Amino acid sequence: MAKILLVDDRDDNLTSIESILQPDGYQFVKANSGAQALKALLAEYDFALILMDVKMPNLNGFETASLIYAREKLRHIPIIFITAYSYDDENVFKSSRAGAVDYIYKPINPEILRAKVTIFIELYQKNHQLALQEQKLIAINKSLENEIKERTVSEENVKELNLMLLQNIDKLEAANKDLDSFAFIASHDLQEPLRKIQTFISRIEKTEMDNLSGTGMEYFLKMKRSADQMRSFIDNLLMYSKTNTADQVFEQVDLKEVLENAIQELSLSIEEKKAIINYASLPTLSLLNLQFQQLFVNLIGNSLKYSRKDIVPVIQIGSKMVKSKEVPGIMNGADKNYHRITVTDNGIGFDQKYANNIFDLFQRLHEKSEYSGTGIGLAICKKIIQNHNGVITAEGKPGMGSTFNIFLPEEIELGLSNGLN
Repeated sequence: MAKILLVDDRDDNLTSIESILQPDGYQFVKANSGAQALKALLAEYDFALILMDVKMPNLNGFETASLIYAREKLRHIPIIFITAYSYDDENVFKSSRAGAVDYIYKPINPEILRAKVTIFIELYQKNHQLALQEQKLIAINKSLENEIKERTVSEENVKELNLMLLQNIDKLEAANKDLDSFAFIASHDLQEPLRKIQTFISRIEKTEMDNLSGTGMEYFLKMKRSADQMRSFIDNLLMYSKTNTADQVFEQVDLKEVLENAIQELSLSIEEKKAIINYASLPTLSLLNLQFQQLFVNLIGNSLKYSRKDIVPVIQIGSKMVKSKEVPGIMNGADKNYHRITVTDNGIGFDQKYANNIFDLFQRLHEKSEYSGTGIGLAICKKIIQNHNGVITAEGKPGMGSTFNIFLPEEIELGLSNGLN
């Protein structure tokens, strides 16, 4: 049974929220202040969700959320703020900095509350199941590693242990496929309630806009923007999951043509920013055409998004041949040729200590209030390059731009590449 922490200084509000959610079979723990909420979280931290009022005496919701997320064990618990505030930019910024995943306005709409709680509870339960499976596999793998180190065994026993390791690798690969399937299923399941929300938004726009007050119109537009952001997030999550499909065909493709198609796809953004894109000749390789077009769209789009104000974005794309010893992370001794493709910009850049983190799923280096995005684009780029037995790295300096390096083997082994999809 999923456990929810309800935080509000008014008992009638707690009772109201509990009565709305009670039919769904959740377990509730109630707190009348931020201090009581912290005390409850010290005793137990297996909450699936926290619903918290913003305006409370002594510790308000933002301050309480900051104290909650200061503890490592509590950072996995999503917080939804319940507020009567008008969510201007300042409050949106406070909410994001405090770590909130969403917010609900008073007076509470029961259907919206139940829909949002249902989504986060389902995500919590699926993540919990996957985490347990991953812990079991890690424990098995660790046990096998220790056994190999500690025992001096005969050749037959060594072969047996190696076989067990290979079987364990298969289980880990299966777990990774489960994670990929979860990304697809979760995003697919989220589409239906979002589609209904957007349908009703459309109906209100057509028939009810004249009946809305000024405040109602403001709330409606904010709701519409939130729905659009959710749609973007789901589309990107689906795109990430689709990069794993194994039924795509490798073909000889001129990368210059792929790049030009990507530039055409981004033409409106390029024209709006008055960006300059320079590129020389690029190699012809056997690859997945549409995946590589998406790669260029994501990298160039990233450069456009993080360009500096009042400075024309300049993006340089080039290619040269290098040896495998120049490719980061390549451990084999064979002296093979690699194509190094670089995408360099003059944007805001980033601190080099974050160079590896930026390819992680949902990783963001900037607040949502500064730059829009889902934190999935560069993770998609990494998976596409892995599908081609390649390596992608990033270099950056704050205020001086970024360079993304793509290393692709001169001869991509198609069978192995398809196996990675």
